[in-house]
Amino acid sequence: MIDFVVLWVDGNDPAWQSEKAKYSPQKTDDSNSANRFRDWGLMPYWFRAIEKFTPWVRKIHFVTWGHLPEFLDTDNPKLNIVRHRDFMPEGSLPTFSSHALEVNLHRIPHLAENFVYFNDDMFILRPMPETAFFRNGVPCTYGGEVPVSFIGQVGIWQHAVANNMGVINKNFDKRTQFSLYKNKYINKAYRWQDNIRSLMLWKLFPNFFYGFENLHAPGAYCKKTFEEVWEKEPDILKTTTLNKFRTASDLNQWIMLWWQVASGNFEPYCTDNFVSCADEHTVGLLCDIIENQQHDMLCINDPEGDVDFDTISQTIRNAFQKILPEKSSFEK
Repeated sequence: MIDFVVLWVDGNDPAWQSEKAKYSPQKTDDSNSANRFRDWGLMPYWFRAIEKFTPWVRKIHFVTWGHLPEFLDTDNPKLNIVRHRDFMPEGSLPTFSSHALEVNLHRIPHLAENFVYFNDDMFILRPMPETAFFRNGVPCTYGGEVPVSFIGQVGIWQHAVANNMGVINKNFDKRTQFSLYKNKYINKAYRWQDNIRSLMLWKLFPNFFYGFENLHAPGAYCKKTFEEVWEKEPDILKTTTLNKFRTASDLNQWIMLWWQVASGNFEPYCTDNFVSCADEHTVGLLCDIIENQQHDMLCINDPEGDVDFDTISQTIRNAFQKILPEKSSFEK
């Protein structure tokens, strides 16, 4: 039994904009800029893909501030509308921080023990079995060691990565974990180059984990992982929860994913996922990937700077329409 969870926000909603303006910080980086909250009009295709390519999902938990897409049929029995107030801890609302929401996903009412978390810019492009996400109740993910690296201006999400790794190394001894789970950290599911890198990091730098893969892809999680991390690290998670916007002191949901990796509670899997910003230079490539279903999954990031948003978003919708022309049961 596997559920899906997706976060969605309508950045054009005047009521939401008014609420956000009451708390908006004077200065923001690209983690809190307006493009992080705009809707590309792609959610109908997200639902069509789920219904067509992963019909085995038990329930979809659609997490929202309160607004809903006009197309959505809220009477669908596989759909659970989850408002922030339904699961967020007392004193944390309103929040405009995805980090705050993400580290509390396990509190969603009626959520299955095993679930897959999606951002609203992550799409499935072709049929995927349950075993791409869980095997015998154990989450599937990439477990090779990837050193953390920062390029250019360091934003809030990079701070979260560093914070996450600090928590991981505080709670796990790399020597011990490698002795227990070497066959998961170095595995035939990964590329040979990845295995050499993990082996060298283990031999040359055995004292600490130096990083794991930043998967901008749907992630498989167990609720018990969230509960364990909250038990071990309540203070920093509470701080993250209480922040109205994403800040440099936050953890994000990757702490849960990497906790599963560091603890050995995962099955080795190499995710076939393509990640790109959508702009005038990449839109052709993105449409080609969609129309030819070249990968299992696709993550379409918001671009930095000004773009012809209306044209690009319509072009991408046209590409999805070619592979998913029929309405799903989640549409009115």
